[in-house]
Amino acid sequence: MFDLHLNIDHFATLRNARGGNEPNPVAAALQAEIAGATGIVAHLRADRRHIQDRDIALLKDAISTKLNMEMSTDDDIMQVALKVKPTISTLVPEKPNEVTTEGGLDVIKHLKHIKTCTEKLHDKGIKVSLFIEPEQSQIDAALEIGADIVEFHTGNYAVDYLKGDKNLITDHLNKISIAAEYAIENNLTAAAGHSLNYINIRNICQTISIDEYNIGHAIVARAAMVGIRAAVREMIDTIIKYKTFYNI
Repeated sequence: MFDLHLNIDHFATLRNARGGNEPNPVAAALQAEIAGATGIVAHLRADRRHIQDRDIALLKDAISTKLNMEMSTDDDIMQVALKVKPTISTLVPEKPNEVTTEGGLDVIKHLKHIKTCTEKLHDKGIKVSLFIEPEQSQIDAALEIGADIVEFHTGNYAVDYLKGDKNLITDHLNKISIAAEYAIENNLTAAAGHSLNYINIRNICQTISIDEYNIGHAIVARAAMVGIRAAVREMIDTIIKYKTFYNI
């Protein structure tokens, strides 16, 4: 089986565009749970461009599945996580002017700092996930600091998928597959996320060792057409379909 975690950031983006409370990201999270999502992802950015501190607190109290708080290691963000105690803290790189997260966290370069943050989070009973490129060296660094989960950045795969270059696509899939197997062999949970949608998820499902899929924009965009419950259910059914197909 697998976990599908819905990233609800874009519900907050839409809410903030007009002010007020609609659409309510917490209500969206509850509807997603009803549809079968096994976790909710919310990225509390330093600039608070979408998810707010209050959203994180309300989500922790309201949802019945896992709260996965995406976050940088900035001191003020760390303090929010240590206070709210999400189920999972996913540490990601963050640039002030980026539209979305642009790549994986360089755990090797920032090993000492990330290890200190990981220890603080673990002391509060929070699992730590690292958003990284599918590279053995980064996985080894994650093991060194004691991470629980590694989430592989699939954004580069998604970009090359749109180009239709089969060789590049195959290269990405091989890297993710090898990385996932290596992570699981070393008792890490293997997750995948960034720019995955109802179409390109098909090839990612070939990487049958992936335990968790973290998806946001594609599901939120689909929800605008069919509603959040239907959009989440469609993604779950799509993953089940292709994971089953590739396991025959």
